[in-house]
Amino acid sequence: MKNILSKYSFILLTLVFLVSCNDDFLERAPLDQISAETFWNTESDLMVYNNGLYDWARRDNDVPILMGFDSGFSSHRWGIWMLDEFADNIAPRHSRHTRYQQVRAGKHTVPSGPQWYGYRNNGWGFVRSINIGLENYGKANITDAVRNKFIGEARLFRGWFYADKVNKFGDAPWIDRELNIDAEELDAPRTSREEVMANVLADLNFATENLPDDWGDGGAPGRLNRWAALLVKSRVCLFEGTWRKYHGGSNPEMWLQEAASAAKEIIDNGPYELYTTGNPEMDYNAIHRIPDDLGGVPEVMYWRRYERGIFTNHAQSYHRSYNGGATKNMVEDYLCTDGLPITLSDMYQGDAQIEDVFVNRDPRLRQTVLHPEDALPIYKYGNSDSRPYPRLTGMDGGLRIETGYHIIKVYEVGAAHATYNTSQTPAIIMRYGEVLLNYAEAMAELGTITQGDLDISINALRDRVAMPHMDMNNVPVDPRYENDGVSPLIVEIRRERRVELFMEGFRYDDLRRWKQGKKLEQPDLGIRFDAAAVERYPKANIQTSEVDGVPYIDVYKGTDWEGPVFDESKHYLWPVPISVISQNPNVKQNPGW
Repeated sequence: MKNILSKYSFILLTLVFLVSCNDDFLERAPLDQISAETFWNTESDLMVYNNGLYDWARRDNDVPILMGFDSGFSSHRWGIWMLDEFADNIAPRHSRHTRYQQVRAGKHTVPSGPQWYGYRNNGWGFVRSINIGLENYGKANITDAVRNKFIGEARLFRGWFYADKVNKFGDAPWIDRELNIDAEELDAPRTSREEVMANVLADLNFATENLPDDWGDGGAPGRLNRWAALLVKSRVCLFEGTWRKYHGGSNPEMWLQEAASAAKEIIDNGPYELYTTGNPEMDYNAIHRIPDDLGGVPEVMYWRRYERGIFTNHAQSYHRSYNGGATKNMVEDYLCTDGLPITLSDMYQGDAQIEDVFVNRDPRLRQTVLHPEDALPIYKYGNSDSRPYPRLTGMDGGLRIETGYHIIKVYEVGAAHATYNTSQTPAIIMRYGEVLLNYAEAMAELGTITQGDLDISINALRDRVAMPHMDMNNVPVDPRYENDGVSPLIVEIRRERRVELFMEGFRYDDLRRWKQGKKLEQPDLGIRFDAAAVERYPKANIQTSEVDGVPYIDVYKGTDWEGPVFDESKHYLWPVPISVISQNPNVKQNPGW
């Protein structure tokens, strides 16, 4: 697939043009051109057309569903690793990440035109291309079973795309046919959330019922199979079910049950399992640092391949310094090795110096954030950098960040030091670990979860890192989350999700669907910065704020993003761009904007 995507894209664009034309001269099919009259005949034709949809879908900013890394220069700002910057996991300061800082601080405004990951013309072109295909697949002289594979593929893309739009904007303009310039839908108001999501569920159900378990691609990142569709369905339904439960809406239980059932089908019958070699000190991070090819890795359900000279990125080289580092809030959510949060455990050693933070903690912490002792094998490429780590903004040389908590979860030294825009770092788009988390959360929200459910989900993830099991009859009550309005069990499942899926693009959406946006009003802090730290980190250019009388790095103090806000009346949804409303006055702005 990777060698012919550009050809498929050309064919797709040609078809979109030809199918949308009604001129008389097209009534005769040219012998030397592809045309709508001669194309839709074989299984190969449908496959070629759908390959073009995959080409559309790897443009992360336009079609933000199959999130990997964008290619070329944009791979340092659009992609799955950056999405946590919208929330409280990561604290960037670089100007190229200003959009993330604006949204995270609650200081974004109504845009005049298309916004990142939002209303974008190319995204709606993607929907148009899907609908053109759906109107023409029936022409092929093939069996319904074969045809429905490609219909399922297209409907998976459409349902997923619309779920993303509902996620961000609430109501959305549901279009399920090719439109001409006189189509009444062009002047229609947005379709209600309930109606759009009913259509989304129908699309996803068709996909899960008609896509094959295996396309025979040998584990290559080719086509989305039924298992991937089930994961998408569990993800979308979990979002919608919890949104309706906490924000209001009809029948949240149905959505939560659909999420749980889709995830359980993968657990019971899918070919996937957690990647493990039996080494709890390495296994969590291992799949995120495989340099080129993820084919055959049993936990990876879908991934994006990059190859020199064809499709490359520089996500590694930019990510290591642009992301600003993990936040104090994130680091403090890792449990101690007795299974208790730091607020309750006698094993917690405090944060007087950064080394203390890692003592007696969930092994995922040290596989996510740089321990100073690990700097040599991880950061000092070719042993040429003898500086001590961490390194803060303003210090001389090395890789400098804002918080002091360098992120290493995805750091692979060769790719990080590759020549500009030549990296082949693969992007994990879907993995089995999420399936387990989706299942546990959906069952807990339904109130039907059992210890057996926890054992096949949360506790399987904990087994990989040799952490104590979660016992639903003995769940700790973390005082930091007593006012969240949910049970301690749900608190701990949410914590597990945050830790396991750090930097995989879920945190911002999770806080919004849980109606926990007020958590974003807490400032993003870094490491403790007392007198000992001033001596240890000479020339560090940072600002501090005190917590219980102790100074910590305050990443955005003195900047436009100081004092983050979250307005409950508007910030759970994004604003519709002015250009959209000016073109169609029947589209109304979201509340509060």
